[in-house]
Amino acid sequence: MINRLAIFGATGDLTARYLLPAIAALHASGEAGDALQLIAAGRDDWSSAQFRDWAATQLARHAEDLPATIRAAVASAATYQQADATDPADVASVVAGEPVACYLALPPAVFPRAVSALHDAGLPECSRVVLEKPFGEDLGSAIELNRLLAETLPERAVFRVDHFLAMTTVQNLLGTRLANRVFEPIWNSSHIAEIDIVWDESLALEGRAGYYDGVGALKDMLQNHLLQLLCLVAMEPPISLSERDLRDRKVDVLRSVRPLAGDDIARGTCRGQYIAGRIGDSEVPGYVDEDGVDPAHRTETFAEVELRLDNWRWPDTVFRLRSGKALRRDRKEVAVRFRHVPHLPFAHRGAEAPNLLRFGLDPENVSLELTGIGPRPQALSPMSLAAQLESPVLPAYGQLLQSVLSGDCALAIRGDEAEESWRVVTPVLEAWAKDAVPLQDYPAGSDGPAR
Repeated sequence: MINRLAIFGATGDLTARYLLPAIAALHASGEAGDALQLIAAGRDDWSSAQFRDWAATQLARHAEDLPATIRAAVASAATYQQADATDPADVASVVAGEPVACYLALPPAVFPRAVSALHDAGLPECSRVVLEKPFGEDLGSAIELNRLLAETLPERAVFRVDHFLAMTTVQNLLGTRLANRVFEPIWNSSHIAEIDIVWDESLALEGRAGYYDGVGALKDMLQNHLLQLLCLVAMEPPISLSERDLRDRKVDVLRSVRPLAGDDIARGTCRGQYIAGRIGDSEVPGYVDEDGVDPAHRTETFAEVELRLDNWRWPDTVFRLRSGKALRRDRKEVAVRFRHVPHLPFAHRGAEAPNLLRFGLDPENVSLELTGIGPRPQALSPMSLAAQLESPVLPAYGQLLQSVLSGDCALAIRGDEAEESWRVVTPVLEAWAKDAVPLQDYPAGSDGPAR
């Protein structure tokens, strides 16, 4: 267990909204002992006292459900060091001493220089490095970043994290599949027609132009979060949930994705950008009118891609990955649509919808939509079985930090997995850059572009 956590970029939004509350949750649950030392590093000319005051304010805002004594203890124990994460001398002054977990809460474009600085600074033996998504900006940069990391640390000490993997419902994709005999025998193309993996938001840009513009929905959501969900829903049953067995099976899924090209991209992908509209009671400006947006980037705020897997389990199932902003409603789920039964003997058909298993991601729940007999004899009627999941002991980032500190990399993304994810989306990125698929307008508050 590592007892030192150094956050580079510690005065940013990621630390405020997620990492500080995660550390506090670890303390509240007893998963982090009093020995955990938080070293905050940033370019701001702050003292430790200034950082502690700022941390206390952020914890009061983003971790208000935790006891005030816990929040105060986390804030008061932190130390701050002004440091440039790309300067080896600055980095060396932060990491010197016992093994340390270095969390790069930095813009992805800075990762290569920061990793090089960590290498040149000489990390203590048994240290670890944590990188947020997106890992690289394209396939070439991901390969280069993997090369730099390999020169610095062994693969098992590199944590390419995706907090989706630590969400309770996401882990329930495996729990429901693998722990219930009623599902695993029919978890294949013979019984499942389509699987939708969706992260639709009614929120618009919300001041994130500095990151989002020029990145877009495909890179921001599909290339990482939604492909990770695809891996869990489509993978073969692993021997165990250890890091090797689980990650081997995930890579198998990515390698089996049928390469997209030509007409497949034109027919099976869609991109859009929201224009002015109304969401609820609020008027929403068009994307290009948001502060900080460069219209020349032609950034998509909606992306949908249909994928097929070339393997024994899934030859005829469509996997649809979709994410959009400024839509009519929030829809964040994995929806497994089963095929129709081959024959219905009922006199009154009524509802003939196929069975649908939904894993709600936010809020976290699981529901199964079935068909049964309604009030009229031999008349079919829909019915639903639903379960609201208990709140997890740790939030997603708390579980990720616990994994990093304990050295359990099962929830981290392996280097070859990161590269395979880029391989899947690269043909789409290239086609969209050439306008092979039009960038469609859709009004804010609508259901997205017409298909």
